Amino acid sequence: MTLADPPRTRAEQQALLDAAYRHCAAINAEHGKSYHLATRLLTADRRPAIHALYAAARTADDLVDHPGPDPAGDLAEWSRAVLAELAAGWSDDPVRLALVHTYRRYGIPVEHLVDFLAAMTSDLDVTGYADMDALDRYMWGSASVIGLQVLPVLGTAPGVAREEAAPHAIALGEAFQLTNFLRDVAEDVDRGRVYLPADLMAAHGVTREQLAEKRHDARFAALMREMVAIVRRRYDDAAPGTPMLAPESRDCVRAATDLYGGILTEIERADYRVLDRRVRVSKPRRLAVFARRLTAAQLARVRVTMAKPNSRSSTGA
Repeated sequence: MTLADPPRTRAEQQALLDAAYRHCAAINAEHGKSYHLATRLLTADRRPAIHALYAAARTADDLVDHPGPDPAGDLAEWSRAVLAELAAGWSDDPVRLALVHTYRRYGIPVEHLVDFLAAMTSDLDVTGYADMDALDRYMWGSASVIGLQVLPVLGTAPGVAREEAAPHAIALGEAFQLTNFLRDVAEDVDRGRVYLPADLMAAHGVTREQLAEKRHDARFAALMREMVAIVRRRYDDAAPGTPMLAPESRDCVRAATDLYGGILTEIERADYRVLDRRVRVSKPRRLAVFARRLTAAQLARVRVTMAKPNSRSSTGA
């Protein structure tokens, strides 16, 4: 692997960096519609970094979920490249370039990226989880560190240390991940993986074979009902963290929480039938959530500007 040298002029570097961030935004818009809508509530200086973090996570995840002939080799090469480029400060790959710039700009610990890549690597071999403790250990790398990556970009309110908000950011990352697991049971089992704890499945009399055969019954509905309750408790754990964020970032998080929480509501409305259909929040519902939060987000920006007319953003942007 040969590291790319940055262009000689600052203008050339900035042009490539701007293009890289636009590329990441396009990935977010295509694959993360609810998440992308929520990011539009962020201030313009914060938005590109969130797109970069999403696009990098999506790219690594796709190497596992939509593999080529050598998924382990492809993921290992991508991982080696991004870690080396993070140390060097430049990449000729647009997603990795935006990620490198974001990590360096916001001082995000490299350990978060290492843990995320380790979780993605485990998906190549691990096909199930014995209990919630085992699933939580996996989610440290696949979800918890995502919350910790995003936190420096969102910023914290005056007087709130990042460490104080971190447990709530972790809980929200886990809540989003668990919501995806419940929505995507059928897709995941088709890939040979089950993210429902095996002990809870056994307690409800649900087998992997039933999931693979897409057989919905009262036992599966009861299992999903219990899982929805578990996920809602994670959202409850995350909730106290939103007021700890920079005021101009809160409505983005509130919108994302409303939209992802809405997936749980749609699962309930569908009587937990996620094996033979993909449950989703409707576009009118997504737009309604965005519209409701938009005015509040704009007001928050005005208040911050009026209170600190000559100061820099709390993220250091």
